[in-house]
Amino acid sequence: MESVNVLVTAAIGDQYIQQISSVSPKIRVTNVSDLSRAERGGDSISKEKLDALLAETEVLFSFRLPRNVIARSPKLKWIQVMSAGVDRFLDAEIVESPAILTNISGVHATPIGEFVLELMLMFVKQAPLCFQLKQEKQWGRFTATVLRSRTVGIVGLGSIGREVARLSKAFGMRVLATRRSVKRVGRARYVDVVFPMEQLQQLLAESDFVVLALPLTPETNKFFGEEELRAMKSTAYLINIARGGVVDEEVLIRALDEHWIAGAGLDVFAAEPLPTDSRLWELPNVILSPHVSGGMEDYTIEATELFSENLRRYLNGKKLLNVVDKKKGY
Repeated sequence: MESVNVLVTAAIGDQYIQQISSVSPKIRVTNVSDLSRAERGGDSISKEKLDALLAETEVLFSFRLPRNVIARSPKLKWIQVMSAGVDRFLDAEIVESPAILTNISGVHATPIGEFVLELMLMFVKQAPLCFQLKQEKQWGRFTATVLRSRTVGIVGLGSIGREVARLSKAFGMRVLATRRSVKRVGRARYVDVVFPMEQLQQLLAESDFVVLALPLTPETNKFFGEEELRAMKSTAYLINIARGGVVDEEVLIRALDEHWIAGAGLDVFAAEPLPTDSRLWELPNVILSPHVSGGMEDYTIEATELFSENLRRYLNGKKLLNVVDKKKGY
């Protein structure tokens, strides 16, 4: 096999570049993160340099793809992105391209699973009230409650949904889930009942917490709207760690304002950064965070290890991990 040109557009350290290079002497790795950043800033010289490198690139490791990457990379065979969600990459150019697209699905399961449990605990332990009392220097005793015996409904039973289920079971919760591929009611590990998506309403009606953990695709855009929110208990909480576009945000604001549901824990939003005039900043029954649920100290380590393993598979003609179905969007 001739040498394989690998272009890294993500801003990762030299130790990770060396790790990728060490996969095989056939690998030629070029870090172009500085060129990529400069090109986004309008630097024409950087664009020309990047054009020349992309023209010879076979494999791309990226968090943010260069513009018109397919047209500029005639030899490109495979794109490994450093995220699980791929909705922002799937323009017509990439969908129609024969280039393989892989993601890092699974890497986020632990941090996001813990984040979901954090939000559920914050609601039952009334953490926002604790913060308020501290700010006001008020000694106002209150009654907290527990997660044990509560029901969590997980919409989307992928790697993140399964980890949420596992952690919820550790707290003694009843776990329900929906999964698109399920055709009839059944069970799964750590899940008491798995419903087909057609029975989502039943899951919503029984859940004290509803966790959205499904990808953003054309089919799931504003998937969670008035019908779904009204199907929830008035004492239930919505937790969204998927994508903001999965929820009809204007309807959600109404639901929170008019108390169709008890509250929401939101890490993702329709527009990011969340606009300063959004009502979500003001609503007392909302806990929000700036799209950080998937973050962890060793994120780059995990992503680079997965990419390195995929590189070995690529060189040996084996099936790659986490191949995205570009038509389905996940």
